Amino acid sequence: MALGLTPRLGLDLQGGTAVVLTAPEGTAPEVLEISVEIMTQRIEGLGQVQEPDIAISGDDTVVVQLPGVEDEQRAIEAVGQTGQLSFRPVLGSTPGNVGPLAPDAETDTETGSEFVVTIPEGEHTEFVVTIPEDETAPEDEAAPEDETAPEDDETVPEDGTTVPDVDETAPEDDTVPYTDDTVSEAEETVPEETVPEETVPEETVPDADEAAPEDEAAPEDEAAPEDEAAPIDPNIDPVTGLSIEDDIDAESYLLYDDGFAPVVLLVGPAALEGAGVANAAPVFDQGSGSWGVNLDLTSEGGEAFARVTAEAAAHPGGDPRRQIAIVLDGEVVSAPAVSFDVSPDVGITGGSALITVGGGGEAQAEAQDLALILRYGSLPVEFEVSSVQKVSGTLGADSLEAGVTAGLLGLILVAVALLAIYRSLGLVAVVGLTVFGSLLIAVFGLLGAWQGLTLTLAGVTGIIVSVGITTDSYIVYFERLKEKLREGLSVEKAAEEGFRLAYRTIWAADTVSLLAAILLWMLAVGAVKGFAIALLTATILDLLIAPLYTKRATLILARTRLGSGGPMSIEGVGR
Repeated sequence: MALGLTPRLGLDLQGGTAVVLTAPEGTAPEVLEISVEIMTQRIEGLGQVQEPDIAISGDDTVVVQLPGVEDEQRAIEAVGQTGQLSFRPVLGSTPGNVGPLAPDAETDTETGSEFVVTIPEGEHTEFVVTIPEDETAPEDEAAPEDETAPEDDETVPEDGTTVPDVDETAPEDDTVPYTDDTVSEAEETVPEETVPEETVPEETVPDADEAAPEDEAAPEDEAAPEDEAAPIDPNIDPVTGLSIEDDIDAESYLLYDDGFAPVVLLVGPAALEGAGVANAAPVFDQGSGSWGVNLDLTSEGGEAFARVTAEAAAHPGGDPRRQIAIVLDGEVVSAPAVSFDVSPDVGITGGSALITVGGGGEAQAEAQDLALILRYGSLPVEFEVSSVQKVSGTLGADSLEAGVTAGLLGLILVAVALLAIYRSLGLVAVVGLTVFGSLLIAVFGLLGAWQGLTLTLAGVTGIIVSVGITTDSYIVYFERLKEKLREGLSVEKAAEEGFRLAYRTIWAADTVSLLAAILLWMLAVGAVKGFAIALLTATILDLLIAPLYTKRATLILARTRLGSGGPMSIEGVGR
């Protein structure tokens, strides 16, 4: 108590949050057990939540009690997130919170991907000349000079030759390429014609909206016009332009907010999943004053991590493709860039890496959360939050007050009875019970500080019951001492021999209590575990206090006037 190690109070004594999680129907019991273990590790890793009470209830329900939470939403998210963790290369980024595929999105995406340019109907990237049926040209002869296109101020002769509308000037060699596909409907084959550098006047270009003659129709196997709208990806939200469901084996558009400005990241398929992470721990660099996360990988995970970081390191600084997105359940939790000292030939090797988070007030919490996600990332099943219930601190305080009052009242009644029956020996018992209670509170305080143990209302009940067990040990000893006094032994000798016989009985009785407490801890759930812990702790203390305090205090008392000095003495009790 003097060191400030007071017991941590549970949900029913100080208030907190209770969450009910429901698993899909038919979930195997072993899957629920694994999930509970991971949830417990996550909550304990937060450091803010006093010992969580997470227990399976029924076939598909998990009840989570979080006493004294400071950040309720953070703790609930840590428990309920399924945690499909993946490391994915960033292929591009778009500033803002709307993806580039949204109807109203800007198209100036900063990305390493190719830009697709749609060419309207009637416009081509090369010149194509079509020859009418009634006109032929020798295969081996070049077109005569008088058949060349006119100068800028001349018009094209009406000889049946047409040139579609073009955006580009002819190639430098003035040769217009053509393919069989583009003239598949023509009866005559056409030799290559030369076209001068002058552009074709606009009046000779046929209207793009006019239908092409039947004999010039494209074959059925020819590609569709490029101006037709590409099919919309059904997995892209038409409003936000983000991926509706994240498939770790495909590209996805995911929103990421790094605390400065939101950005939409185009991430590729997962290069590494959560199973490849062996451990992760938050660290603080004294030199730079910044927080980070030490990442340890398995052998397979280390190889995959080396490959993806090598690919990212090949891109220049500032390029979003230098980032690796850490994605949990479709949410980008971090997107660190590969350091400039990483070689694009080998990447980050050795199976370990340091993810720098930064400095500032929130950096520590961010590093801790990221380490938790990396270390306990994956729950084997997805839970639905069925209900969230808050227990008020006032109700908890009332319960604590009632428990303390009951304990003190019981202790006073026991003390009065011991003093009335055993007189000076009763004084030894009263002081012993005080020592017992102080040690029990100290043990709960230490376990609360070191292991996160909380004292619940059931634990208070266990402590009250344990007072009766300890009192019973004193009664057994005092009765044995009285027997030896009646046999004619001296007070001091009777104290020695009486304790030897009594301690065997105390051991037998306390062994039963120990076994009961251990079985309760192993088989019970929820509040019953708190009762088992209190009973187990109290029983162990009783076995220690008897030889270390009770025997010695009685021997000291036997050597004083209270040992054999009247009806209130030990000798008087034996008569």
